[in-house]
Amino acid sequence: MRSSARVARRAGTAAILLGTAVLAAGCASGNGGTAASAPSSSSAATTPAPSPSSSAPPASSPAATPADSPGTAACATGNLKASIIASRGGAAAGSTYYPVNLTNSGSSPCSLFGYPGVSWVSGPSGSQIGQPATRNPVVTPATVVLAPGQVAHVTLQVVDAQNYDKSTCQPVTAHWLKIFPPGQFTALYVKFSALTCSAKLPSKLGSPLTVDAVKAGQGKAGGGL
Repeated sequence: MRSSARVARRAGTAAILLGTAVLAAGCASGNGGTAASAPSSSSAATTPAPSPSSSAPPASSPAATPADSPGTAACATGNLKASIIASRGGAAAGSTYYPVNLTNSGSSPCSLFGYPGVSWVSGPSGSQIGQPATRNPVVTPATVVLAPGQVAHVTLQVVDAQNYDKSTCQPVTAHWLKIFPPGQFTALYVKFSALTCSAKLPSKLGSPLTVDAVKAGQGKAGGGL
């Protein structure tokens, strides 16, 4: 009897302790205890991550890196028309400046970059007069894209031939300009008259004809290089 009583008492004590533990756990979960507020590593592990196929933007998305667009072809001589603004430009230090317009007369866009080759000639089939134009670096070369009908220009600096010693310069009146568009080997011809040196000048005297790089838009009389 005594051993049975002891077993019964022990069983009762265990039941009381078990009930107390269950009650404590219920109170902790209901009151937002520490165990409930801590982040669960298992819940983070069970959240599915987006697959690479769903997270990557489609090829047509603006976020995708675009392929390099093909460059615009250089303007061929046959698709250009040259004209000069003959009204006197801004004169300074014995020079006069004349804008030369280059118009895209073709049916497709084309581009111009750098300096044209310019010289005085006796006519479209004639010989060169004096030295070709030197390049003035005052304008940084940049690509100019011309849609059909659009215009770019360069500016010629024409030095007054009377600034030079007559015997050194051997001045003559030229009536034609020969213009090679940048990168082209066929020339355009523009009728235009000015007094220039027919002789090659010593380098220390500079050049009687200077041209800058191609610029966008039509040239305007009165400006310098």
